[in-house]
Amino acid sequence: MTPQTVLIVEDAETCASILEIIFSSIHGLKVVTASSGDQAWELLENEHEAVRAIVTDLHMPGMDGFELMDRVRSHQVHRAVPIIVITGCTDEDAPEQARLRGANAVFMKPYSPARVREKLEQLLSDDTSHG
Repeated sequence: MTPQTVLIVEDAETCASILEIIFSSIHGLKVVTASSGDQAWELLENEHEAVRAIVTDLHMPGMDGFELMDRVRSHQVHRAVPIIVITGCTDEDAPEQARLRGANAVFMKPYSPARVREKLEQLLSDDTSHG
């Protein structure tokens, strides 16, 4: 079985590492990380295996999470990829803005690692059952 690739987009190294640890126990999952929206977009465009889900922060240097979501949702190949947003953004409109831009789930920091993992597994299984 080919591993399913999940892309973590997070500029804070500690946060990215925590997510990698959370997802490492999911069988058949390969985790790829990017520290900015720009780097994530480059990976999406150049990865030979398809990214099956994106877990992103909103505020990063260069291209932020909102712009990344806009690009993903308007791109023919990537538009159906599930997106989970994890943010420490204090702007109360951020979760709604993320959903309007196509986020499948939004978690505010501090978040429950178990709930994020559960949501990712659900999105990946929904994806395979419909594909």
